[in-house]
Amino acid sequence: MSTSPITEIIPLFTDQDGVIRCGNSRVTLDTVVAAFNEGATPEEIAHQYPAVSLADVYSVIGYYLPHSEEVTAYLTKRQRQSEQVRQENERRFSPQGVRERLRARQK
Repeated sequence: MSTSPITEIIPLFTDQDGVIRCGNSRVTLDTVVAAFNEGATPEEIAHQYPAVSLADVYSVIGYYLPHSEEVTAYLTKRQRQSEQVRQENERRFSPQGVRERLRARQK
């Protein structure tokens, strides 16, 4: 019996905003990797995010483990972008006095 390599498609896609998502869902690679790194099992992740199948979670983690350097670089880039957006929003919409303004609206 001869063996041939098995090619498996990793269930990851990049949306129009450059965000990598898992399976046919809106669950991000960031979310799955963070849950896994916090100790969640693939079963727990699939249970917490039912839009992603258990098989897809296993495939994504199976991809992440040997490609952790490039995934970490992507996650670091996403964190920087998130921080930039947060800072820009805080410049545009100051969080100072929000609590007081909300309480004044209640009265």
